[in-house]
Amino acid sequence: MSGPAAGAAHAATTSDVVCLGESMVTFLPSQPGRLADVPSFGRAIGGAESNVACALAAAGHRAKWVSRVGADGFGDHLVETISRYGVDTSAVERDPDRPTGIYFRTATDRATDTHEVAYYRAGSAASAMSPANVPAEDALCGRILHLSGITAALSGDCLSLLHSLTAPRPGRPLISFDVNHRTGLWRDADAAPAVLLDLARRSDLVFVGEDEAEEAWGLNGAEAIRAALPEPGVLVVKRGAEGATVFSGPRPSVADGPESVTTVPALRVDVVAPVGAGDAFAAGFLSATLRDLPVRDRVRHGHLMAAAVLTVPGDLTDPPARAHADRLVALDDTAWETLRLGPGWTAADRASEEVPTP
Repeated sequence: MSGPAAGAAHAATTSDVVCLGESMVTFLPSQPGRLADVPSFGRAIGGAESNVACALAAAGHRAKWVSRVGADGFGDHLVETISRYGVDTSAVERDPDRPTGIYFRTATDRATDTHEVAYYRAGSAASAMSPANVPAEDALCGRILHLSGITAALSGDCLSLLHSLTAPRPGRPLISFDVNHRTGLWRDADAAPAVLLDLARRSDLVFVGEDEAEEAWGLNGAEAIRAALPEPGVLVVKRGAEGATVFSGPRPSVADGPESVTTVPALRVDVVAPVGAGDAFAAGFLSATLRDLPVRDRVRHGHLMAAAVLTVPGDLTDPPARAHADRLVALDDTAWETLRLGPGWTAADRASEEVPTP
């Protein structure tokens, strides 16, 4: 199952999307400044795969999160918070011997577009995920299984789990993989490029940023990335402010016709914080994929989900109502390219938001 349709042949499903990976308790600063200077922090949650699950559940899909957390208060907080978004957390295991991961970050410096992040996740409960303690039936029960390269970096056991889940098998769901190259997470940074490339090639739908493809693989531009990744039926290359380019249809190596290449400009957004936008984009694209929308509309839904997160301080927020998002997605190219979204846009009057703001 490697085409654009989302796992139509996988009949015995209990979820639309299963997201597997680590989530952590996030501490957000009470005021701008260095970590050394911030006096207090507010508590939130963060994790690439659980972010996707929460956004999909909030958008009306059956989403399931598979992971491990510590038998501690932070684990309680994660499970309870993610459950409140409507995500199925029944497959989350509690580890009595390992803690739940946490991290702290500063507000983004608007002048330099930088922020500090301090992770405390080494030896976490999620880093112990393996084929032995994550039942395949929990991970493979959806139309789509969404994974990321972050999980591969956590431990050898986690990497073994991803290899197991992405292996060819009858009735395998569509495998969605977000490269999510995070150099600082890898104990062996030199091994990361080959590991991530292999996992991407084993997947059906791949999300990768131009910047991370250059950093990890030395590839410049969407065409070069596609040449290195001909296997996925759908390859989404995120190009920052330029938008995204999607390669879909017959592979370049197949002689029965050229593949489709679709480029969709990004929206103009008044950014509050950039964290979580990539996860939201993936959720929007997957949501539209589940609805079997055209590729252009899938990308536009991805941009809208990302804009919702970009205009709030944390990793998560309620997505735009589906009818509202569909109206914006249906705008003509000129209206789409002049649309500008700022804080509160998802809750604003729907009629006023349909008129692009120069």
